[in-house]
Amino acid sequence: MLRIENLHAGYGGLTILHGVTMEVPAGKIVCIIGANGSGKSTIFKTIFGLVRAGTGSRISFNGHDLTNRRPNQIVREGISYVPQGRSIFRNLTVEENLLMGAYIRTDRKIQDDIGRIYEMFPVLRTRRKVAAAALSGGEQQMLVMGRALLLNPGLVLLDEPSLGLEPRFTALVFETIRAINRDGKAIFIIEQNARGALAIADYAYVLDLGQVRFEGTPQAILDNQEVQKLYLGG
Repeated sequence: MLRIENLHAGYGGLTILHGVTMEVPAGKIVCIIGANGSGKSTIFKTIFGLVRAGTGSRISFNGHDLTNRRPNQIVREGISYVPQGRSIFRNLTVEENLLMGAYIRTDRKIQDDIGRIYEMFPVLRTRRKVAAAALSGGEQQMLVMGRALLLNPGLVLLDEPSLGLEPRFTALVFETIRAINRDGKAIFIIEQNARGALAIADYAYVLDLGQVRFEGTPQAILDNQEVQKLYLGG
């Protein structure tokens, strides 16, 4: 579904990514783990057109070349991006935030899909008329994930979805990611909670200083003693 080949990218003349190659098959969950500053978020920003890919890089989705396309074009190809920080429209209600996620849609099934989001996140239904700023951190994360799903994407990019959440909300977020995947969506996820991400992933990459250091099934990553020492706390 998604293929990244020989990706070079960075900021202000500084190269962060050095020839990264990764792929996300249709219907699978793939995670990236690695230390802070290894370039994980830069990969997602480059996929989504927020950072320019360097010469020789290629990003393709369902056979279409997306390299250096604009974010609005990438959204229309069927990719949703949930960045770090739970970006919400704080003064809008929960339901108004969800409607913002359907801004490119012209069909008549938007309300039906909002109903499905409420089934997936029942707390959002009970708080649908509440300003998003009044939600807890976990509830805000559910809101931004729900909003991303209103675009009916084939692939969802999730950057640190459990960041800053209480353990009970972290578990709920991972359960929700599995539910989204069972609904047919491919998931590409960056997580500092490496063990949590590996527990739900089908395949994993370990990024180090802008390069893929290790890759394999979650079990192979967990069994690798060097990975355990460097990235999983021994």
